[in-house]
Amino acid sequence: MNTTALIRPAWTPATIALMVVGFVVFWPLGLAMLGYILWGDRLDGFKRMMNGEGWFKNCAAKRSRHFGGGFNSTGNVAFDDWRSAELNRLEEERRKLDEARDEFDAYVRELRRAKDQDEFDRFMNNRNTRPQTTGSTEIRDPGV
Repeated sequence: MNTTALIRPAWTPATIALMVVGFVVFWPLGLAMLGYILWGDRLDGFKRMMNGEGWFKNCAAKRSRHFGGGFNSTGNVAFDDWRSAELNRLEEERRKLDEARDEFDAYVRELRRAKDQDEFDRFMNNRNTRPQTTGSTEIRDPGV
């Protein structure tokens, strides 16, 4: 999508002005402009899907996965076996990657905690070692 366009699905002065004018002139126009601002970035994918670039194909694929529990058989047993083995292998790889990501997140969390603890300890050491000022801070009236 062209991000340099004057009227793009974002909160720009032009789109806000058009939305306000739309509400003043005829409220459904303002409401349409508000919808465009909020969800206009999704229109390209929707237009492609509705223009036949896979509308029925996507529906059929979703239906077969939802109701069939997997992919349709091709009729070739060897290919179907290979495909299911590859899908299982990929699922195992995904599981390993998810575990590695979780381990890394825990490691980074621990590093941040250690860094925060170190900074807090330095603060407390500096606070405890600086000289304490016990002088009184009375407010004196200059006219007395």
